Amino acid sequence: MRIGVLAEGGDLSSYVADDFGHAPFFLIVDYDTFDYEVVENEFVDAVGAGMKVADAIVSLKVDAVITGGIGSHGYDILTKAGIKVSFDEEGTVEECLEAFKRRYERDKKFA
Repeated sequence: MRIGVLAEGGDLSSYVADDFGHAPFFLIVDYDTFDYEVVENEFVDAVGAGMKVADAIVSLKVDAVITGGIGSHGYDILTKAGIKVSFDEEGTVEECLEAFKRRYERDKKFA
């Protein structure tokens, strides 16, 4: 599974961004290994950034997204593409990934 994390910096110790569209970076993280690639958000200052970032994330072929806040347009684009969205996340990228992983594994047990 590939997870897109909207982040304030370019590594796992960075904080998850509060604003989906204006996050400086996306970290594309492997669910199993936490290996990651960093993508700079070229839309950080754009009008309609949330929708543009959502389209960019869809093109990166992720299965889930972790972010602090997200607007309805960005959320709709991601969910219509079949991407699971975890929002209202706080803490470092690594902390949020660990919490996501615990929830995901728990949910698999009860599915």
